[in-house]
Amino acid sequence: MDSPALPRPALIRAAGGDYTFGIEEEFFVSNSQTRNTCRALPKAFIKTCRSALGDTLDRELLQSQIEIVSPVFTDMGEARKTLRFCRATLGEIAGGHGLSIVASGTHPNAVWREQRATDAARYDKLMHDLQMLGARNMVCGLHVHVGVPDPERRVSLMTRIIPFIPLLLALSTSSPFWQARRTGLMGYRLAAYDELPRTGLPDLFESAADYQLYVDAMVQAGAIADASFVWWAVRPSLAHPTLELRVADSCTHVEDTLAIAALFRALVRRLDRDPAINAHMTAASRAIAVENKWRAQRYGIHGSFVDEGRRGAIGVGQALEEAIDLAGEDARQLSCLDEMLSARDIIARGTSADRQLDIYRERRGSGLARPPALAAVVDWLGKATIGGGPHLHHSLTH
Repeated sequence: MDSPALPRPALIRAAGGDYTFGIEEEFFVSNSQTRNTCRALPKAFIKTCRSALGDTLDRELLQSQIEIVSPVFTDMGEARKTLRFCRATLGEIAGGHGLSIVASGTHPNAVWREQRATDAARYDKLMHDLQMLGARNMVCGLHVHVGVPDPERRVSLMTRIIPFIPLLLALSTSSPFWQARRTGLMGYRLAAYDELPRTGLPDLFESAADYQLYVDAMVQAGAIADASFVWWAVRPSLAHPTLELRVADSCTHVEDTLAIAALFRALVRRLDRDPAINAHMTAASRAIAVENKWRAQRYGIHGSFVDEGRRGAIGVGQALEEAIDLAGEDARQLSCLDEMLSARDIIARGTSADRQLDIYRERRGSGLARPPALAAVVDWLGKATIGGGPHLHHSLTH
């Protein structure tokens, strides 16, 4: 390929400094003819991807999924360059094998009964433990790591950032379809993912010692092997000295990935600098966040959130503006203000879920049956994932 060589500094696992960040993006591998996921990835495809991307490429639980694990970043420009390169490289290699790369929380056409697990010892054990739920885990997410070396701070931040988790989910929604049907939700991915144990929002831990007590009890009982089997929407990473955001759907547009990463990173810094923010989380606070998470899944950016302080509701756009007001200076100090402010573009133009539904409705309205209408959605996802940009939707639908 003609693309420049990918820079390969240490991966996320070596992160250590305050507020450095790394990004993991999960993708579906789709057959360009059937517009469905691949049951088994061609060995030549994986070999070529590994040759081009090295350790940046990783496999996932199901053979129809792959993942990009970024280097450690301090600069958003480098993150943008690397993510774009990885997506373009995967897209080029996939195209040579009659495949495409799709970044979305769920694949519009995929049927879980047709999926196969990836052959690996960890995944074999997972499938044995999870049974049918493992086979149904046909979802792709965006994970953002932010460096917070001190374990005590990581656990405190995990708890205090809970009220912001629904906003980050709403901005990322890209999963309105499941098993070739409209779900009525903008973000169905978590409805499927939350079938698994140890998912959803974390509980309210008093300290790092309290959190460790939970992990130790689970390990000693044989319930989990280690803390990496705790799959909350936000968690202290076991492998890296980071706080890891896991709630977001895989973002079709790379700029949306960067916006969510910048917002999360700035919020982590703001809360870390001011331990008084959300310092007194209660059971009611967490229950309200759980409700708001559901509202983000159901309505995406078009809904509203229960606001504990106002005893009322606020729109997602207003919640974003308040988060920007809170963490704007932190984003400026981290040189990611422009990326954080670009989250406003998501509110203005809609999320990937909005675009998918627009395409589907237009095709159905023009008389197409459901299968070709969904095929048009998959085609748009494939083009937008590898670099078509947020405005590609207009050219494909008009």
